[in-house]
Amino acid sequence: MTRARTNDFEKAFQQLEKIVQRLESEELPLDEPPQLFEEGIRLSRFCNQKLEEVEKKIELILADAKGQPRVEAFEEEELTEDEERAE
Repeated sequence: MTRARTNDFEKAFQQLEKIVQRLESEELPLDEPPQLFEEGIRLSRFCNQKLEEVEKKIELILADAKGQPRVEAFEEEELTEDEERAE
């Protein structure tokens, strides 16, 4: 991820945090919460999209049978029922 993209994500996340703080405050004009909520949803979707992009780029470096490194795409493992109950 380039530095500019990282900054975009960080700025969006900071804005989202500020919106949450404003929405949690009790001193808002009646017309402001819906606008803040819409902006929060937009920022949340942007941040989620960036995180998904990064997740797709993550690769695992594993050793093959001869001990040589090989690269595989990271895939999230699904939990078995026993693992889910343990959480």
